[in-house]
Amino acid sequence: MSEIFDLYNEKMEPLGETALRGDLIPRGKYHLVVHILSVNFENKVLITLRSPAKPYGGLWEITGGSVITGETPVEAAVRELREETGLKALPQALDYRGQLLFKSSAHNHITLFYLFRADFQEDSIVLQPGETEAARLVYPAEIEQMAKKGEFISFIYQRAKAFYPDIFGEAMP
Repeated sequence: MSEIFDLYNEKMEPLGETALRGDLIPRGKYHLVVHILSVNFENKVLITLRSPAKPYGGLWEITGGSVITGETPVEAAVRELREETGLKALPQALDYRGQLLFKSSAHNHITLFYLFRADFQEDSIVLQPGETEAARLVYPAEIEQMAKKGEFISFIYQRAKAFYPDIFGEAMP
């Protein structure tokens, strides 16, 4: 079954319209996406390896996905975290870090960024078949090295540095 997304304007006001995954989103309309950086009490970041069948397949990333119809961004972040990693977070455990508006000829979305700090280890992770192939806990400096080698999705790394400066040691541009 295809995912259905609510559409919003640039101010994240609902337009009362929807789109199916894969549809072209018209100019001036956006669907919402969430990214969640999960950090354990050893200051290690949870990264997952994308399924080879997905865009950017075979590369490492942080948890994320689209907000589906009827969900708030926080609800989507909780759901994506649980679905992709098995980690259970209460909405109040997610620290909102900001948003980024992305426009292109084929894909318009607003990405909202959250930080999840909790006591978890690699053996706590339950992967979602078809979405993620592996999981690792790594220090932020390791992610930088992986990005330089082309093993980590570069634009995700750049956004992580910008939205989680306390983790990656970078300031917002």
